[in-house]
Amino acid sequence: MTDFGEAVRARLRAPLIWYVGTVFPDGAPQVSPMWVDLEGERELTFNTSVGRVKEENLRRDPRVYLSHADADEPFDRVQISGEVVRFIEGEEAHERMDRLARKYLGSERFEWLMPGERRVAVIVRPVKVRHIVGVERFRPGGPVPAP
Repeated sequence: MTDFGEAVRARLRAPLIWYVGTVFPDGAPQVSPMWVDLEGERELTFNTSVGRVKEENLRRDPRVYLSHADADEPFDRVQISGEVVRFIEGEEAHERMDRLARKYLGSERFEWLMPGERRVAVIVRPVKVRHIVGVERFRPGGPVPAP
């Protein structure tokens, strides 16, 4: 199983905005800024609503991609590809959204709930975790430097 490593784990614990990518039915990417947190030691979580594009995309195709770049050093970045292993709905999903509001806003409850909105907590198992600092090298077999 993929491990986050301490530097990535610290970013997941901090109230940082992550970009979460899903896949539309036609294969096009869909990306949203999200609040993200650790889920135990080996998974991560974010929260959305029933009927949102990302929720529909993830129920159809569980592949997900998360990205974060340091605000002061944008070439210090984390990329996580993973797959959704569980959706949590009902009161527990709302409680988890309140937990994210405490982390990100310092408020006890998520105050932006819309009438009739049903929250969904998404649990993701990472498949690949990359922490890249500086200019990324070419993959093996990539361009060869000129002599």
